[in-house]
Amino acid sequence: MDIITRTLDFQTKGNTDVIDITEDVQRALKETNLKEGIITVFVPGATGAVTTMEYESGLIKDLTSAIERVAPQDIEYKHNLKWGDDNGHSHVRASLVGPSVIIPFSNAKLMLGTWQQIVFIDFDIRPRARKIILQIMGNNQNFLRDERDA
Repeated sequence: MDIITRTLDFQTKGNTDVIDITEDVQRALKETNLKEGIITVFVPGATGAVTTMEYESGLIKDLTSAIERVAPQDIEYKHNLKWGDDNGHSHVRASLVGPSVIIPFSNAKLMLGTWQQIVFIDFDIRPRARKIILQIMGNNQNFLRDERDA
């Protein structure tokens, strides 16, 4: 089994910017020549998150509205009182969504559902340079067998 680490670097707009990174992750996987395994997509940082969803404008609006209802920007956060950076809601939102997802792959292809994409969400209050860490674990052989071979 091989373990390969890659990174994705990009700019965001902040303020719940939802970015589809599926093709970037798939491209990084293909470059490894691994065929079967899992890939961990991880966000280093406390105001960004990663998840999967159907990446379409209506659902993006629904998600951002739901996040605003759960962790509204305009309430008091102790973090803001302590640090004065006004991004307490950003930290709470990122903690709720989470910093990573693990996705299996087979035949060097991510095993995502038809309408499922990998998204990075920047909850911070300003545009930022962001990094995603990809930790890819797998083999360069195909292990899936036809059911007739079982």
